[in-house]
Amino acid sequence: MKLYELSPAPGSARAAFRKGRGPGSGNGKTAGKGHKGQNARSGGGVRPGFEGGQLPLYRKLPKRGFHNKFATEYAIVNVGALNVYNDGDTVTLEDLLARKIVRAPKDGLKVLGDGELTKKLTVEAAVFSATAKEKIEAAGGKTEVK
Repeated sequence: MKLYELSPAPGSARAAFRKGRGPGSGNGKTAGKGHKGQNARSGGGVRPGFEGGQLPLYRKLPKRGFHNKFATEYAIVNVGALNVYNDGDTVTLEDLLARKIVRAPKDGLKVLGDGELTKKLTVEAAVFSATAKEKIEAAGGKTEVK
């Protein structure tokens, strides 16, 4: 197969519809915009959520919830994900980021106890759940709070 031999499956691709290209096209003259009015104009129309001056729905509904900007948000990893390491390795947040097990550092690392750990590891984290600490130490590893 050559690059020039590639083509879409028959009937799957249609040419773009060209508006305002004469009366023979079936969509000439006003190009589907009708006659005059706000929506017929260049740049016309109203912003999303505008209800013609009536109080919009998003202003009628009460505000809900609360976001605490001072809350500590941890990057989370389960002990089952740590089996990619070799026996005797030290697991740090930086190493987890490098291996893309954790995507963002946030405010520190929290290790949770989901899954089974078969390797003897030294894990450095800000917080450990009770089951995570139990499983790491049961496998012969150590937990270090940073």
